[in-house]
Amino acid sequence: MEKKRHLIALDLDGTLLTDKKEISERTKQTILKAIENGHIVVIATGRPHRASINYYHDLGLDTPMVNFNGALIHHPTDDKWDVLHNPMPIRTAHKIIETCYDLNVHNILAEVKDQVYLDQYNEDIIGIFQSTQNDPPFTIGSLKNELTEDPTSLLIHPKEENIKEIRSHLDDHHAELIEHRKWGAPWNIIEIVKKGMNKAVGLQKVAHYFDIPKERIIAFGDEDNDLEMIDYAGVGVAMGNGIDELKAVAKHVTGSNQEDGVGIFLEEYLNLQASTT
Repeated sequence: MEKKRHLIALDLDGTLLTDKKEISERTKQTILKAIENGHIVVIATGRPHRASINYYHDLGLDTPMVNFNGALIHHPTDDKWDVLHNPMPIRTAHKIIETCYDLNVHNILAEVKDQVYLDQYNEDIIGIFQSTQNDPPFTIGSLKNELTEDPTSLLIHPKEENIKEIRSHLDDHHAELIEHRKWGAPWNIIEIVKKGMNKAVGLQKVAHYFDIPKERIIAFGDEDNDLEMIDYAGVGVAMGNGIDELKAVAKHVTGSNQEDGVGIFLEEYLNLQASTT
């Protein structure tokens, strides 16, 4: 029985993962069933490699992964696969850091692939970015001095009253070189990557590699960093808990991340019966 294989792209937070940052049993079994049926599953996330790899192994994946919203596209289990790393120029990063110092933001964090640089020591921020005890240690200290190579991403933890000012400064002075987005509450972190980087760029490369046409790409997401990917995919699916802008570009809306939204959609769309053993 010849089934057309699909490429299934999964965002992590708010999509594949429940609010407890776990993959529900039903969704996991459905994804495993999809893989068994020959479909290709990839993770496409804003997270770095080190904070996604556990979920990758949990699903037994052997596919490329899209990290940092497309600024890093690599294959965790095949080092012959052509890595695409697109960091932003360090000169731009240093200018942005300078502006942040002037505005007296709470904190700034830079990531160079899996290396993390933190301007000011902060227990809570370290808690978010260190997924396990084995994570590489943070380099803590003034980013002006410590950051010496092009960063994959820059994250600003601004004071509430500075958010608008910082974002318009980024638009006015750096729009030709970078993209920026705001994380949802409670953090309101501004995340900056190189211009032109988004999950659709990563998905395009992976789809080309597996020779899968756009109409057989199923992508799931919930936030504004999923917009391009959901728009690009032939079958763009917004989670029930997703933002309205995403639901507007999606072809389908499924249940929330707390209601097995990913699993239920795949069961129906790909006609999968997940075994509940």
